[in-house]
Amino acid sequence: MTRASRLFGGAGVAVLAWAIAGGAFAQDATEARIRALEAQLTALQEQIIDLKASTAASEQAIREEQRATTVSIAAGKPTIASGDGAFSATLHGVMQLDTAQYFQDDDLGAGVIGRDFNSGTNFRRGRLGVDGKIFRDFDYSLLLDFGGSGTDGQTTLHELWIQYSAFKPFKFRVGAFAPNLGLEDAASTNGSLFPERPSAAEVARSLAGSDKRIAAQALASGDHWLVAAAITGAKAADGATFDEQLGYTFRAAGTPLFGEDWRLHIGANASVLAQPAQTTLGGTYPINIQDRPELRVDGTQLVSTGAIDAGGAHHWGLEAAYQKKNFLVQGEYFDLSVDRRTDIGLADPSFNGWYIEAGYVLTGEARKYNTGAAAFDAPAVDKPFDRAAGQWGAWELVGRYSVLDLNDEDAGIRGGEQTIWSGGVNWFVNPAIKFGLHYLDVSVDRQTALGVQQGQDFQAVNLRSQFAF
Repeated sequence: MTRASRLFGGAGVAVLAWAIAGGAFAQDATEARIRALEAQLTALQEQIIDLKASTAASEQAIREEQRATTVSIAAGKPTIASGDGAFSATLHGVMQLDTAQYFQDDDLGAGVIGRDFNSGTNFRRGRLGVDGKIFRDFDYSLLLDFGGSGTDGQTTLHELWIQYSAFKPFKFRVGAFAPNLGLEDAASTNGSLFPERPSAAEVARSLAGSDKRIAAQALASGDHWLVAAAITGAKAADGATFDEQLGYTFRAAGTPLFGEDWRLHIGANASVLAQPAQTTLGGTYPINIQDRPELRVDGTQLVSTGAIDAGGAHHWGLEAAYQKKNFLVQGEYFDLSVDRRTDIGLADPSFNGWYIEAGYVLTGEARKYNTGAAAFDAPAVDKPFDRAAGQWGAWELVGRYSVLDLNDEDAGIRGGEQTIWSGGVNWFVNPAIKFGLHYLDVSVDRQTALGVQQGQDFQAVNLRSQFAF
């Protein structure tokens, strides 16, 4: 072997050794990188596991929070509700205590109706109930009334209904309730200007509507309009009959003209009593249109048509109101007609009535407008009574003139004509407590066929003490 061969051979061995060593080094580096990537992957997997656990815990906490029951008291109303709002129950209570003094002439004739009224007290309303939601889309209400209306009061089921409210703007209600049938009818009695509705509004709603009426109603409303229609039957408190009555009610109302601090309300309402209740076997279907003189401490009915054997009856009414800031004036007109069941040689009777009333809140608050009922409610109380802070609640002056004429000479009906001037002051101590002091000047002209006066003129003062939540 030459010297050159030996040199090339040695170089080849060296290169081969270097290549082998370099390959081994590269393999070690690759394995190190693989181990590092595996470690990173393991760490990422652990982080993912931790994130999943954390997310599951958060979702569980959210579900538990949604299922959690909440208890609250807003404006004095205790409410129990599920966290997701699907179920709720709100407790309601109303106490309305009237204390009245009647002022009558001492020399009233023997034929005068109501010669000695009961000056005293009456729990006009004593209600306790619950309302709320079931399965989110359904509303319900249960309300018992332990109060009375003078001598004819007794504990009754005042409301019991279920309503589907998810198909906006419609609401469908069935049960026992007062169908929406007029401006004064739809307003809450807790916030009314006077202790009682005007007599004209009361008799109009009594044909096919009024409290405790078993009915099915469809109602649609928006910010400035409302339409309601109902099919009605007997009242929940009515006694058994051979056939219950069947009626229909309708109302359309709203505020087509309005501004930032004012609104004009107009509307129309009607009802049809298609079938009066049959009260005797084989027999009679009486309708008696009557009312007390817008006060219930004494239960005497001063104007009354007496029982009319009827095949049906109906009414129509017009309503209007104007509100400007803390001033409100409203009125309604009603026309009522009765269809006799048999021909007795007299015309079918018709009657009418109307009222106008106004309120001015001295402390500046405006009465609230309930768009869901298309009626006015109590004013907001900006400064609830707090003697230490020098706050005295909301004060309101009110006045009303009402007429109810139940005379129809052509039909042989002498039910009487009643006119009432009323005035007073309301003190809204806070959103739950209210006192009202009202004066009534009543005149009833009711004569027999022989011209004997059965009516009278008298005055009354009433104090309404109210707690409502």
